[in-house]
Amino acid sequence: MGDTRDLGRDGSDPARSITSTTDHIGLAELHSAHNYNPLPVVIAEGDGAWVTDVEGRRYLDCLAGYSAMNFGHHNPDLLAAAHHQLDRVTLTSRAFYNDQFGPFATDLAGLVGKEKVLPMNTGAEAVETAIKVARRWAYDVKGVPDGHATIIVADGNFHGRTTTIVSFSQDPDAYSGFGPYTPGFRVVPFGDAAAIAEAIDATTAAVLIEPIQGEAGVIVPPSDYLPRVREICDREQVLFIADEVQSGLGRTGTVGACEHSGVVPDAYVFGKALGGGILPVSAVVANEDVLGVIEPGQHGSTFGGNPLACAIGRTVVRMLREGPYLANARRLGEVLRARLKEFTGNGIVSARSVGLWAGIDVDESLAGGRDLCERLAQRGVLVKDTHGSTIRLSPPLVVAEEDLHWALDQLGSVLDDLRSQERAR
Repeated sequence: MGDTRDLGRDGSDPARSITSTTDHIGLAELHSAHNYNPLPVVIAEGDGAWVTDVEGRRYLDCLAGYSAMNFGHHNPDLLAAAHHQLDRVTLTSRAFYNDQFGPFATDLAGLVGKEKVLPMNTGAEAVETAIKVARRWAYDVKGVPDGHATIIVADGNFHGRTTTIVSFSQDPDAYSGFGPYTPGFRVVPFGDAAAIAEAIDATTAAVLIEPIQGEAGVIVPPSDYLPRVREICDREQVLFIADEVQSGLGRTGTVGACEHSGVVPDAYVFGKALGGGILPVSAVVANEDVLGVIEPGQHGSTFGGNPLACAIGRTVVRMLREGPYLANARRLGEVLRARLKEFTGNGIVSARSVGLWAGIDVDESLAGGRDLCERLAQRGVLVKDTHGSTIRLSPPLVVAEEDLHWALDQLGSVLDDLRSQERAR
């Protein structure tokens, strides 16, 4: 029998009386699967770019839910949209139309100059949807023999953790022990357009890439990479699918990161920020000649396109069009880039940034990424490590300039402390 010592004798919920960080973490570790290794911070409230833990300590959130919180915590416009829709209807399923769905699809498609939207919930679901659409397009439009379609992806990719997606991951933590793996994918080096051209053959349905690789450490490809991928896909009759789940909807100062290269993919994959940090909302956005291959019964989701999600998604689109978010990301992105240069060679090996998104490689002789994140959390700054010695910064687009400077000052102080400790050894 399992340990039930945490259950109240009178049937009450003991979690309601827990107030300490230690107790909350203990309860979570007792009853949740260990698929994450969180920093030891228990967040209770959020407002803008700041969060407060259960013991009243405040932190500047420089992760923003991996870009899901682009518009900040407790955003009044998004909360108003959610509250209004909560009082009306939240779920109808796609067995019926709802009065938010058509306007949402129209607004999101128009935001990127496309014609159609296929809504889902999570980013991984949207990637799975894009894979299905690409395969169906290959059979119905390109004439690839049924069951033989292939999709080209990039080394270092992160598109989610479903069994299909981890089949083309190069991260052992993501794929090891989860086979047998789904066939039909070819992996080529990221940033190498010639490798894509070489990998294409008569079975190739699509090239699926992140314009900027987020989980890999905010890896920015050469400036001519995406334009060359676009040219290759046009020449070879191959779909170009851009996974903009993390990079899109304002994170880099544009609606899609592809805009920095002047490139329009055949299909966008959006998620995270599309739900405003309130609930999961995702979508594949493309033209009729791509999404038109899906017919009733061939794909779906009970919650995809639900009224609450659509109401929030419509507000996200409006905020991107009318609000200061894109301009803020561009302006403060220059501040971030300039400040990171100060640390390069002084505890940081290299740093890459686009808009309010940065990958920072820490000198491994000083600290690992996790150690640096823990030290920053002690100073009131929340960031997350990836792949050992790299940390990522992605504060909400509402972060104040003085707060961004303060967070970078804390990074500088931590690096100074680590270098002092190194010299003292």
